[in-house]
Amino acid sequence: MLRPWAAHWITAVLLCRAVAQYSSDQCSWRGSGLSHETHRRDVEQVYLRCSQGSLEWLYPTGAIIVNLRPNTEPAAGHAAGIHVCIKPHTHSQGSHLYLEHNGDLRMLLAEQDQARGTVHCFSLAEGALFVEAVPQADISRRITAFQYELVSSEGPGAHLYPYLHPGLVTCEPCSDDEVLMAVCTSDFAGSGVFGGVAPGTDGHSPVAVTLSRLFRQKSRVFARGGARGRSWRGRINVPQRCGVRPGGGEHLLTGSVRFGEAWLGCAPRYKDFQRLYVRARQAGTNPCEVDTERAIAPKHGGERR
Repeated sequence: MLRPWAAHWITAVLLCRAVAQYSSDQCSWRGSGLSHETHRRDVEQVYLRCSQGSLEWLYPTGAIIVNLRPNTEPAAGHAAGIHVCIKPHTHSQGSHLYLEHNGDLRMLLAEQDQARGTVHCFSLAEGALFVEAVPQADISRRITAFQYELVSSEGPGAHLYPYLHPGLVTCEPCSDDEVLMAVCTSDFAGSGVFGGVAPGTDGHSPVAVTLSRLFRQKSRVFARGGARGRSWRGRINVPQRCGVRPGGGEHLLTGSVRFGEAWLGCAPRYKDFQRLYVRARQAGTNPCEVDTERAIAPKHGGERR
């Protein structure tokens, strides 16, 4: 329901002097509430069309609506599969974050909760992000700031990203088709072993991994290490309920990079993946031809730049 105290904001959006500002790169926006300090009922429209970026609102007053869209229109029927994930900076303050849909506001993140820096996700179909300034006598030290990413809930391993569907993380292995697709489309792919598990928060734990092969990676989440720099090391976030243990043999490790951190996706035993890969290649059903030879070659294949 529309709260009475919020009615004037929705009226301002629909009828009054909404001010449109576009970021120069369409990915990130930086603005100041001082631009409409004397018009406290102004609602500023912000339009961002990238898969990831940031927002920084200095001296927040009034409200802004952040319209997030992918840089390519989703196929019909797939808009609900795209989620927006927000990660507030730990110094973020001065505003509450809501979802606005058809005139209704629903609290997403209160001002006092932003200091935790916890990720929050919502479906793109649920509405726009409505950022309302909290009235303050002194706004000189208030800055609302967060990063955002657009995330698909339908890709391989998406069921392991806990912020998309809180409480519904499943640890079921990927299907053969999902494994093959993960090798082609994941933000990182390689073979390696799980190491020590560090204490975690929000239902997941960072697990140390050592990779003997690295086919692909995004954002350099794995660094060279070991004898002669012939392996890669890093950490992968894994849901605690999935019970990953150190050792256990070599696995194909795939997954996504969210806000600079690696998250586990499909991770079958590497010998099972090799058999699957060979069968798919022989049957001509392999969805991509990238790294085919290295996938079944001896260890220490080089990293694909």
